[in-house]
Amino acid sequence: MHAALLPNGNVVFVDKIETWTHLKLPNGYPAYSSIYNPATQALRPLSLDPTVADGLNAIRYLDANGQQLEWLEPGNTLASNRWYPSAQVMPDGSIFVASGSLNGGDLTVHANNNPTYEILDPNGVSSGVNITMDILVRNQPYWLYPFLHLLKDGTLFIFVSRQSQIFDVESGTVVKEMPDLPSFHRTYPNTGGSVMLPMSKMDDFEPSIMVCGGGQAEGLDSPSEDSCGIIQPMSDKSEWSYTSMPDHRVMVEGVNLLDGTILWLNGAHTGAQGFGLADRPAYDALIYDPTTRRWAKAGTSTIARLYHSVALLLTDGTVLVSGSNPNEMPLHDNELVADNQYRKFPTEFRNEIWTPPYLQGDKAEQRPTGIKLLVTTPLRPGQEFTITFKPARPLAMIDVVLHTNGFVTHAVHMGQVMYHLEQSGWVELTDSTVKVDAKIPDVWLAPGPYFVYVVANGVPGVGQPVIINYGDLFEPVSVQ
Repeated sequence: MHAALLPNGNVVFVDKIETWTHLKLPNGYPAYSSIYNPATQALRPLSLDPTVADGLNAIRYLDANGQQLEWLEPGNTLASNRWYPSAQVMPDGSIFVASGSLNGGDLTVHANNNPTYEILDPNGVSSGVNITMDILVRNQPYWLYPFLHLLKDGTLFIFVSRQSQIFDVESGTVVKEMPDLPSFHRTYPNTGGSVMLPMSKMDDFEPSIMVCGGGQAEGLDSPSEDSCGIIQPMSDKSEWSYTSMPDHRVMVEGVNLLDGTILWLNGAHTGAQGFGLADRPAYDALIYDPTTRRWAKAGTSTIARLYHSVALLLTDGTVLVSGSNPNEMPLHDNELVADNQYRKFPTEFRNEIWTPPYLQGDKAEQRPTGIKLLVTTPLRPGQEFTITFKPARPLAMIDVVLHTNGFVTHAVHMGQVMYHLEQSGWVELTDSTVKVDAKIPDVWLAPGPYFVYVVANGVPGVGQPVIINYGDLFEPVSVQ
C-alpha cells in the first residue's frame, strides 16, 4: 500500500496487483489505485496498467490534485530495475532515488540487488545513470527502503540498517559518517520507523532524526526492537541518544503531529515484512513528546495493521490509518485459518481515523475558522506572508505550522517534514478577525505541496494548501 495527501485534501492510494477488490474499474477489473475523500468517504478508482509488467522500473505520473481518471504511463523508465527503493525530492526539484532489488528475488544473493542511486529531473525523467553507493553495498541484505531526510543545507541524511551518513548529492560524496545505531536492523525487511522531528527558529531549524523499532531477521519468529535513537546529524559531535517505546515493534511508523509530538503506531511485536511473516499485531497508538522525552499510550485499535499499512496526517489534523495486506492475494474473514500463518490475518479494507489529544472532547469545537492566506503561491523559502482567521475563543497563544506527509509506504514516510514557523504574534482586526504574519524557513526545502496550519490556543484549524518553489534559482543537478 502506498498513500499520499493531495493538495485538495484527498488521499491517493496505490496497491499491488490483486485478484479481487471492492472497488472496480469501469471495465470490471479490480482497481489497484484510487482517490479517497476523507470528508465524504467517496472513493474513485484510478486506472493503472492491469498487468503492471514494468513494475520494477516504470515511472508513472498523477496530477497533483488527482483529477485525472488514470495514471499517466508514457513509457518512461528508471535507469535500472528498483523494487522497493526510496526517493527524496531535492531543492532544485530533481528526485534522488536509491536502493532496490533488480528482480524481487532473495536479498541474500547480491546478484539480485541494486545498491545504487540515480537522479530524475524535475519532470520525473531519469538521467539514465546508476551510481554505486557504499552504504547500500555494505548493508545488504537489510538495505531496501533506506530512510532519507533532506537537511537544511541541501544535503541528505541516509540511514540503512544500523548505519547512517550525510551525503552530498550534487558532488556525490559522503560529508560525514555517523556512529552506528546499536541493536537490531532498522530497514527493510525489518523496518522500524524514521522521523525528522519538528523544527523551529528557536533551535535554528536544527534537524534531529528519530529512528524507532526494527527486527533481528527476516523470519516469523524474529524478535522486534523497542529502542529508539535520536541524533542531530549536523551538530559538531553527532552521537545517538536513546529512548524506548513502551513495547517492541517492527513495521512501526511515525507521524508528526501539529502539537510537536510524534504518533507511533501500526506493525507487529514479532516477525518481519513480507507475506505471512509477522504475528502479534501492535494495536496501541503511542505518542512521544520530544520536549519531555516521555511516552504515552493514546488509544487502542481492534484492527491488525501489519504489512502494507499506512498512516498520514489529514488536513483536519486527524490521522488516517489504512491498509494491512499480509497475504499474497486478498483474504476475507471467512477464509482465515488460525494456525496457518499465511491465512491468519485478513486483507484489510477498512479505514480508521485516529484523533489526537488536541482535537478530543470539546476541542473540536474550538478550531480557528475562516482561515485565509493573503499571498499568491508559490512561496519561496524566507518569504513572509499574512494569515487572517477567526479564533473560537480569545487568543492566549498561537502557532503556525508548515507540514507535509510526503509519500508513505511500508512504514517509510519519504519527505515528511514539519516546521513551527517564525511569526510576529497576532493583531486583532474588526469582526473578531485576527491577523498574523509568518515566514517560510530560510533553509533548503523540497519544492512542492505543503499545508499551513493555524494552531490557536493549542487547537488547529483546517490546513491550507501552499506550494513552495524556488522558481528559476537553480540549474538542474547533473550526474556524470
